[in-house]
Parts: sequence; C-alpha cells; structure tokens
Amino acid sequence: MCYAQFNTDRLIMVGRSALYFEDYVLSIQYFNQAISAKPYLFEPWFLRGVAKYYLDDFVGAEADCTNAIERNPYVTNSYELRGLCRIRLGQFMQAADDYTTALKYDPQNQGLWHNRVLCYIRSKDNERALAQLDTMLTRWPKYASGYSMRAEVYLQMEDTLKATEALDKSLEIDPYDGQTWSARSIISLSKSEWKEAEEYLDKAIHLLPKNGGNYINRALARYNQNNLRGAMSDYDTALDLEPNNFIGHYNRGLLRAQVGDDNRGIEDFDFVLNIEPDNMLARFNRGLLRDKTGDLRGAISDYTVVINEFPNFWTGLHYRAGCYRRMGMNRQAEQDEFRILKAQMDKRYGGKQPRMKKNQMRKRSDEDLEKYNQLVVADDQEVKNEYKNEYRGRVQNHRVEVAYLPMYELSMEMLKSDVSSYVAFDVAVEAFNRQSTRPLYIICGSPDINEAKGQTYFEYIEKQGQLIGDVRRIGSIRQALMLRAVAYSSLQNFESAIDDLTTYLSMDSLSVLALWQRAVCQSKLNDFHASQTSAPAQETSVSSTNNIDLKMSGTGTLAEALQTNNVLTDLSKAISLSPHNAYLLYNKGNVYVSRKDYAAAIDDYSRAIALDSRLAEAYYNRGLAYIDSGKTEEGIRDLSKAGELGLYTAYSLIKRFAKE
Repeated sequence: MCYAQFNTDRLIMVGRSALYFEDYVLSIQYFNQAISAKPYLFEPWFLRGVAKYYLDDFVGAEADCTNAIERNPYVTNSYELRGLCRIRLGQFMQAADDYTTALKYDPQNQGLWHNRVLCYIRSKDNERALAQLDTMLTRWPKYASGYSMRAEVYLQMEDTLKATEALDKSLEIDPYDGQTWSARSIISLSKSEWKEAEEYLDKAIHLLPKNGGNYINRALARYNQNNLRGAMSDYDTALDLEPNNFIGHYNRGLLRAQVGDDNRGIEDFDFVLNIEPDNMLARFNRGLLRDKTGDLRGAISDYTVVINEFPNFWTGLHYRAGCYRRMGMNRQAEQDEFRILKAQMDKRYGGKQPRMKKNQMRKRSDEDLEKYNQLVVADDQEVKNEYKNEYRGRVQNHRVEVAYLPMYELSMEMLKSDVSSYVAFDVAVEAFNRQSTRPLYIICGSPDINEAKGQTYFEYIEKQGQLIGDVRRIGSIRQALMLRAVAYSSLQNFESAIDDLTTYLSMDSLSVLALWQRAVCQSKLNDFHASQTSAPAQETSVSSTNNIDLKMSGTGTLAEALQTNNVLTDLSKAISLSPHNAYLLYNKGNVYVSRKDYAAAIDDYSRAIALDSRLAEAYYNRGLAYIDSGKTEEGIRDLSKAGELGLYTAYSLIKRFAKE
C-alpha cells in the first residue's frame, strides 16, 4: 500500500513538473496513470484539466474539472478553471454560476468578481451586471477595470453619456490601460468626433502597439479628416500585424482605388474574395478596378456575378454595358442599356464612378450594393475587457518577454536552434557515442515530446531497466544508466534521472557527462520546487489562478540553497575534469544568474566565450546579466553579437533596451 502511495505521489509530482515546463501532452500521460491508480483523488483530475485547457481542449478540461469537483467540492480553483472553460464554450451563465460558488469560499477574490460580471455582460443581463459592479466598486473604489466594464454595460444600453463618464473615471485611475483608451475612441467614432478619436487612438497605440484593430480605427478617423496618407499608413501597419484582417484589406482596397493605385487595390480585393467568395460588394469593386486597368473580360466576369445575384442593380448593368461597348460587343451592350432605360433610371448612371464620400460608412453585415464605395466598420464596436486568468503558459512562474536562455544539456533528440549554423560538440560526448547503442546530442533547451514519442521513451526506459537488471558487465550497466537518465530527463522526470546519474557516479566518480547532466536535472528540479513555494499572493491579485495551489511540502530556503550548492559542486567538478568545455562554464553562469550574482555569472560567460567565440547563447545571457547589473551599453553590445551569430531574437531586446 505504501509503495502504491509513493508511486501515485511520484506520478502526480512528475506530472506537475511536466506541466510547469509546458509539456502538456506528457503531463496528461502522467495524470492518466495517477487517475487509473487512484480515481478517487481530485488532484490529478484537476491538473489534467489544466493541461487540457493549455491545449484548448475546453470540453475535456470542463469534464475533468467536474470530476475534480465531485471528488472535492471545496477547492476554489476547480470552479474557477471550469468557469474559464465554459466561457470559452460560450456558456456564460453556467460560468457565472461557477464563479458564484467559488466566491462562497473566496469572497475577497477580485478576479472572480471581475469574471462573473463579464459573464453577465456577455449574457446581456445588464441589470445584474450593474448591481454586481456597484458592489465591486464599493469594495474596490480604485479598480479601474470595474469602471471600464460599467462603460460596456452602458454601451449595450445605448447610454453613451454614462459610458463616457465611466471610461473617463477609469482613465483617471489608470491612464496606462490601452484598452480603455481604445474603448473611449469607439464612442468618439460613433459620434463622428474624428479628431478626438484620433487622439485617443494615438494613446491606445502607444500602449498597445501590436493591436491591429486600433490602427484600423485610426485610419477611419484620419480618412474622415482627409489625411489619406496617414490612413493608408495605418492600414499597412494593421495588415502587417494582422495579415488576414478583412476590414483592413477591404478598406485599403477602396482607398487605393481613390488614390489611383488600382493594381494594388485589385490585390486587396483578391484577398477579400479568397476569404469571402460570395461578397458581392468586394466583387463589384474589383470589377471596377479591372475595368479601369483595361482587364475588360475580368471586369465583365465580376459584374456578371453581381448582376446574376442582384438583377436590378442598375449601376452594375451600366458599367458592364460600357465594357461591352469597348470590346465591340454592341448587342450585349444594347441589352444592358435597354434594361436600364426600361427601368427609367436617373442620368447619374451614365456618369463617372462616384467618389467615396466623407462620413459615410457601412456595417460589415450591410450588403446594400448602393454602398459599394463606402468604408467598412465592424458590426459591433465594443469595449474589450479581458477575462482575468493566468492559465496560459506556466502555471506559477510565467516568464516575462526578457528571459535568460536555458542550460546546455544532453539529449537523445537533435534540437534545431535559433542559431542557424551552430552545432554543439564536445569530446566527452563523442567518446561516449562511439561506444553507445544510441547517440547523445548537446542541446540548449528541451526537445518537444508528443504523445507517440513519449510512449516510445517510456518503452525505451523499460528496456534499459531490463538491461540494467540482466547485464553483469559494469561498462554496459553504466551505458544503460546514462541513456535511461537522459530519457528520464526528456520526460521531465528529473528525480529518477538524478537517481540513475548518482548510481552511475558511484561506479565512475570522474564522469564529466554524469556530473553535467545531474547538475542540469537538479537545476530544473530546483526551478520547479521554487515555483511551488514562492508564488506570492498579491493584494490586488485579479484571480486566484495566479496562485494555483500546487504546493509541495518539505521545501524551504535552506533546502533550496543546499540544492543549488549541489548544482555548483557538480559543475565545478566537471569543469575541473574538462576545463575546455564551454557549455559547462555557460551552465555555471546560469546558476549564478539564478542567485542574482551577476558579476560571477558574467565572469563564467566570459570564460565560455573565450573557449568558444561562436557560442551565441553565452553572449545573449551575458548581455542580459550586464543589463541587470546596470551596464546597459555593454549588454546591448553582447546582444548585438548574439544576433550577429544568428540568435535573431536578440534584436527585439536591443530595440527595447535602447529605447529605455
């Protein structure tokens, strides 16, 4: 019984580790085994639900949360995660019920209140949403997002005056929320206050420079102020950020037609028609541009499709008749002209193509062909309030954009690096491979393990276990131990890997590879343990999902320091045995970075670079260490060198730190 308990606890712990390192498919396999062994435990059900949520399997995640709740109905996180799944599935009232239950156990959780209000808003239950917001803003009067949500409710009620007041209050509290500035601009756009809308969008874009919708809206404001160059620039930027944006392509096509850039206007309408082949307005506009560029057959083809769909569209008949005349097809032209005459249409159908008129726009769903030359706006321009959750990426310790690159380690898989032409090589690894049944590789990072590959690793581990039990030759046992340890590492089972490597070192205490890999595994295990114990609760935490209760017992500051010392001891010994191994020095630098001892880290990175001047990761991490120690210029130089060597992500950091 004790052995079974140990195995189940180990499965859950290793599954947590895989979840932390974002190996979601692999973590599900571990939780499956734990559920098979003890289906009455709530924890593996909940954790498997978290993994499925990462993989956008919201139906499966909801079912797992329900199973977890049936086994333990008093855990807030289960209701919270199920609520997020139901939101993704469009089941807003069911999600609100989950948040209501969770608030019984955690009534001070601001994130739960926030998400429940948004569920009411999405369900159009405006009265209940306003009542809940009154309670929230009484409890948290400085909560800017509460006023933004209140504005969204008022917009749904078509009360723009109160919506404006709420947004102004939100911006007074938090003037650095780009979404709120964007929402404020929407109200100005709806009132045709183009100058004010542009000013609000300038601020929104400054805070959210990667949001394509803000550029689309600013282009509309600029167009209506006759700033065609600025509008075109905004459409170009929006489509760089969101290449499949329908409104961006459609409106840019119209704008290009107005300024005489007909061929590129055709390209935009080609794109629109690839997305929506039945869009008659886009097809007619493409026909007009084909007509102007001399592609008369193409123009007639487009006009005909539109006329077949709308036989009384006299403007289309007029332009098609003109194409027929120019091609010498007089009989067909006369037929179209007779249809127009018979309908007693105005003389305007014999004039030039109408120019786009200012202040005229149509909703995307409006299919009135007489509005073919009007800019398109989205059907619903609403305040964008996001649901509060931190389930994306790592559970406790979400990496920021600026992050040190990981250690070099041994692997059975080749890993394609951002460093395009660099191949990691070490004499000790090559010596092992000459005698091994399976080669090892040096990689910076972790290989991707899908379900099929994970099963292959499990089978390989079992096979190596049989060899270790059967073979009497000490050399063969050592080889099997090393290979099994590397396989365990790939599956994020670091404790088992460390056990095998420790056994290996008891047979050969001078093995550089065993010391190297054990240090890497212990370092990763330390990161995982720290994530379970050091997620601080914030007073203004928007959701308890920031602190999912996956805590471990028996870990503390002293224990963590001792484990870190073990990593340094292994690396130091390996370096003394292999002083020309740049990867070991690089890894040691990473350990010092984790201690925030940047001077020691810079020293080790420098020694690694002295041994291998093409080690881009060492330049990259040394650059960040310089920046963290206040030496930005030196850091930028190192990042520049890392980019030069092929680590192209360094350039975005250079731009960022240069601005700062």
